[in-house]
Parts: sequence; structure tokens; C-alpha cells
Amino acid sequence: MDQTTPHTRLLGKLEVNTEFGLFLGDTRIRLLKEIDRHGSISQAAKHVPMSYKAAWDAVDAMNNLSEAPLFDRTTGGKHGGGTKLTEYGRTVIHLYQALAEQYQSSLDRLAERMRDLEGSDIREFQSLLRRMSMKTSARNQFVGSVTGLREGGVDFEVRLRIDPENELVAVITRESAEYLDLRIGGEVHAFVKSSSVLLLTDPAGRTSARNHLWGTVSRIHHSAVNSQVTLQLSAGKTVTAVITH
Repeated sequence: MDQTTPHTRLLGKLEVNTEFGLFLGDTRIRLLKEIDRHGSISQAAKHVPMSYKAAWDAVDAMNNLSEAPLFDRTTGGKHGGGTKLTEYGRTVIHLYQALAEQYQSSLDRLAERMRDLEGSDIREFQSLLRRMSMKTSARNQFVGSVTGLREGGVDFEVRLRIDPENELVAVITRESAEYLDLRIGGEVHAFVKSSSVLLLTDPAGRTSARNHLWGTVSRIHHSAVNSQVTLQLSAGKTVTAVITH
């Protein structure tokens, strides 16, 4: 008796690595839609659903990786303020939806071809995808253009402009610089762990840190052991620090 294996459809969740960086995914797009619908991050978080803190973290991450503001925030006023999407934010949603449709169509076609592959081939392919997926625990992620490269004996100093007013300086190994193929004007990502951020209230305060980013405190989240402090920078960027009590 001839038996056939039931065909299972492949369903994909799209993450988009555009020129703006890896910042678009299914959950974040749902958050954008709910913010546009409700005009409130707290209400949007309830409908996604996700925690209020996770929603704010996602908003900060997307704004930091975007070339233009995704959100228009207002404070005070008759209705107590809120958050709305900019036209650019709505364009991002439409872009993602169009790509997601094409992505699913491609998966459907791939599934048809994979029916002829042996099981070991499929497992090897899945293993390769897992190895190629990049994840980072760094809380602060920035994208910008390289404005300066200075070669040292064993390392490179890299200057990165993240917005019209702020630059970051990083020191990396020669091997890393060659691997990344760094060039003036090229686009790169900078990752900064929140535990590595120092907070000062006096602009004249002395510190050995090379990178100084000045902003206003926009949010504080307290826990039993530490507090997460988020600073609002220019051009909608944010930087978050974790400090112990």
C-alpha cells in the first residue's frame, strides 16, 4: 500500500535586516500598529500583549536604529500626552507587511522543493540557520556611519556618528577591523551593555571614559537590586544604564 507523508506548511516570522539595522520583527510591528491605533504605549502593550517595560525597551531600540524618528511623543496637555507614529513609522509598517508576504510566498515554494530532500539535509540546513542568527544581550544598540579610523600598533580606533550631535569611539583589534572591512562613510552597529554606562550629573565632572553622551532622564525602572535609567538624547536616540542601589 502506497503511503504519502502529509505536507506541513512552513510558517515564517520575518526579521528584517535593512540598511537601518536589524530592528523589525513580528512583535515589534504589532507594537507599532497598536501604538498607532491607541496613541499610548501602555495601551499598546496590553493589546500586543507584552509588558510595559518591554514595550518601552522596544520603542527605544527601534528609534536608536532608525534614521528618522518612528514616534512623536507629547507630554501634558488636555489628554495627558501620548505617543503617535510618524509618517515614517507608518511607512515602516507597510514595508514590513510587503516583505512578510513575499517571505511567506518564498517559504511556500521552498516547502514544495524540500519534500524531495532527505531528513539529514533538512536538519543540517536548520542547524546552519541557528548558527547564522546573531543575538546580543547588549541593551544599547546604535547604528551610524564611520567618521574616523586611526590605526595603532595592534588595534584600530573607530569613530562612529550616531546622530548629528553625538559620536562614539571604539577600539577594536586589527583582525576585527579587517573582518568588518571598515571604511569612512560605511555603516556599522555599536553595542553598549547597560552595565558599562556611567552616569554623571555634572558636565564638568572628570572621568576616564572616552564617550560622553548628554541627555535628560526620561524613565527610571526600579527593581530590588538595581535601577534602570534611560536618558533621552538628541534626534530621538536613548541610552540606558543599570546602576546598583
